[in-house]
Amino acid sequence: MNCISTFRAALVALLPLAAIALASPASAQSPAASPAPAASPSPTPAPTPSATPVPPPAETKSPADSPAASQTPAPPPAAPVQTADPFGEPITLEPKKVVMLKGTANWDSAFDTLIDAFKTLTALLDKQSIQASGNPMIVYTSTDDTGFTFIAEIPVDQDVKNLGKNMSMGNSPEGKSLKFVHRGSYDNMDNTYEAITNHLDDKKLEAKDTFIEEYMTDPLKTAEDKLVINVYVPLK
Repeated sequence: MNCISTFRAALVALLPLAAIALASPASAQSPAASPAPAASPSPTPAPTPSATPVPPPAETKSPADSPAASQTPAPPPAAPVQTADPFGEPITLEPKKVVMLKGTANWDSAFDTLIDAFKTLTALLDKQSIQASGNPMIVYTSTDDTGFTFIAEIPVDQDVKNLGKNMSMGNSPEGKSLKFVHRGSYDNMDNTYEAITNHLDDKKLEAKDTFIEEYMTDPLKTAEDKLVINVYVPLK
């Protein structure tokens, strides 16, 4: 019972006591019964105080005991608090069959190059009516000050035919890794990777010479500032 309900229950319990306190003086001041005939009027009839008996306080029920109170619906549960994304979560990657496209990119046009690679692979799958069986990925194989080499991968359940230049079938990376989550534009990935580097240094972990980005939101349809990307760092 909350404070308001307790206060209301206390008032209900006090009301019969107040009635008794008010009724007692009245009955003490009432004149004794007159031997005169009953027809004679009396200014204050003696039976009046007992005409309406005061119920004992023990019979008084608080609002919490009443049927109406018991039927009052419970307040809705509090909204769950949104927790932060796991950072550095240990995970074991399972290999997936993928169609892949190798490429190179400069840092100045990195995201546009990656999008073009995804478009090329998606167009090939659409032409053969093949549905992707997972999220598109980018596997970074080397980097330097000017750019990087990469493999764009899309998981599939069947072999893709008529592969174009720099395309092949294969398996996605596997093994023990750490999972990190990036939210926002590709341009802000630097902040995420800096935090990943600090995490690895703090934990004294050694990573392999590659890392994987899994695009949880469709990069061809999602606004760049709304991207959600899982970053996997394979460990040695």
